[in-house]
Amino acid sequence: MIVVVCGPGGVGKGTVVARLTAEDPRLWLSRSWTTRAPRLGEASDAYTFVDRAAFEAQVDAGGFLEHAEFLENLYGTPWPDPDTTQDVVLEIEVQGAAQVLARDPDALIVLLEPPSAEVQAQRLRGRGDPPEEVQRRVAVAEAELAEGRRLGAVRVVNDDVDRAVAELHGLIEAARTT
Repeated sequence: MIVVVCGPGGVGKGTVVARLTAEDPRLWLSRSWTTRAPRLGEASDAYTFVDRAAFEAQVDAGGFLEHAEFLENLYGTPWPDPDTTQDVVLEIEVQGAAQVLARDPDALIVLLEPPSAEVQAQRLRGRGDPPEEVQRRVAVAEAELAEGRRLGAVRVVNDDVDRAVAELHGLIEAARTT
């Protein structure tokens, strides 16, 4: 099964997905590629950081399940290992979620939402995003959320990490039994 956790920047995707995968050994987190520079204090394994030429070569080789350009940077998810016995978790943008859904209509698509734009901006500032980046991400968030809803994604508001993770666990267990 593919589980997609998508949503705008600053919604807490990384925090929620890290907890989710740490608590459920049947989940495997796919690491996305990106052309953006690492953020100050960001873990070196948060993404596979590459330059544009390497990313585009991977696209040309058909190496991504999904890929998209977002705020002038490229992001992509490599194809999951077909031999995995674990369910695959993708922490991606809404554009990528639409591509995954087109390839796998049975994928569980979860739209993680911030409790408010103000909380989203506060989280972005807290992770060290510069003010202009915070403004850009908050400005595009409304369209991202609308697109996620249009996809029919299951909506989870990340107003409390423990509650959001528990809700995701329940959604995954329900999908596993159907």
